[in-house]
Amino acid sequence: MSVQTTLSEDGRTYTIAIDGRFDFNLHQQFRSAYEQVDPKQVHYQIDLKTTEYMDSSALGMLLLLRERAGGDKSDIDIVNCPPEIRNILTISNFNQLFKIS
Repeated sequence: MSVQTTLSEDGRTYTIAIDGRFDFNLHQQFRSAYEQVDPKQVHYQIDLKTTEYMDSSALGMLLLLRERAGGDKSDIDIVNCPPEIRNILTISNFNQLFKIS
């Protein structure tokens, strides 16, 4: 389980990659990751390519990020979703709150 961050060369896209289980144990790391940058200056991208599991606390963490990024005005992409993770996000109607691919 880990959280890794990268800022694009142009400084506009901030990627947070979740490896392994995305659950309450990552709460502090995930929060620290998204608080490192000014949400008015970057576009957040959450990369779930190597995420094996996601629970309700992970959904809550995504909602907290969305709130910090401007709520309804936020621009957050969730990318590289494995089928199981995409299913969880869709059932939870997160496709109405985030751009999911």
